[in-house]
Amino acid sequence: MALIIRLGSGNRNSFFIPKNKIRLAVVAFLFQQIITFLIGLVVVEFGLLEYPVRLFPTVNRTSFTFEYYAFPVICAAFNVWYPNDRSNLIQVGYYVGFSSVLTIAEVIIEKYTSLINYIHWDWYTSLITIGLALYIARKFCVWFFTKGEV
Repeated sequence: MALIIRLGSGNRNSFFIPKNKIRLAVVAFLFQQIITFLIGLVVVEFGLLEYPVRLFPTVNRTSFTFEYYAFPVICAAFNVWYPNDRSNLIQVGYYVGFSSVLTIAEVIIEKYTSLINYIHWDWYTSLITIGLALYIARKFCVWFFTKGEV
């Protein structure tokens, strides 16, 4: 998996994901793929946005690169480095920061390339859906790794 980059043969730490959080990263990555698969298909099929240039154009009308790789990798990093022991303000800022950076990048890509076209979509819709997807994935990861609590 591309999430782990070894620094050396004898080093037990990874560059991007700490060894003790690899399972969390994998669960977040895979769960986010499920979310983006479903949301991405709905958004494209309802004609809210389109991806004129994409991988596998005869198979899927969504952005394979973003939906199946880039966003799940970002979600994995989001969950691994989540500020659990910080204040609620810091945690909300963490969501806002990640969502804002991704939305700004998407708006720039939409404006200056042919990779994505907003049809019935706006930047604030991206901000909300990205934040919601990160929130759902975070809640799933917390639930998944909670031991003995019901």
